[in-house]
Amino acid sequence: MSEEPGEKPLERDVLDELGDDGLRQLAEALGTDAPGAQDFVADTVSNLSGGLRERAEEGPDGAHEVREAIDEAAQPPLQGVAAFGGLGGPAAGGLLAGLLARMSRPAANAIAKRTGLPAANVARGIELVLPVLVAALSRRAARKK
Repeated sequence: MSEEPGEKPLERDVLDELGDDGLRQLAEALGTDAPGAQDFVADTVSNLSGGLRERAEEGPDGAHEVREAIDEAAQPPLQGVAAFGGLGGPAAGGLLAGLLARMSRPAANAIAKRTGLPAANVARGIELVLPVLVAALSRRAARKK
């Protein structure tokens, strides 16, 4: 989950994708202001991308799981009838979204503890950020193919 030289930070990609409206919505869900929401995005991206890195370093099974999730995320979205069947791929998040979702509870607990934000608000905030993070990671993976 490292950045290529000259590539903007993943956090910036997520903030750009959220835009002002998304950041405002996130701030409301968290019960904070826009700068607090930006800090939350940085914390969430750091926690979840760090979790992917840790999983990949756990051994061959972890490395395979992360590599498979990233490879799937790099695939173009399904088109036509297949897209309506809920068959995964980047649009649905697929393996990468599932892997990140499993990491979201520990991340939410850590972020809530560190920030003092209510755990329920943090969990909701992660739910809002997760699809944006998956989209950003998918775009990066596709560019590297």
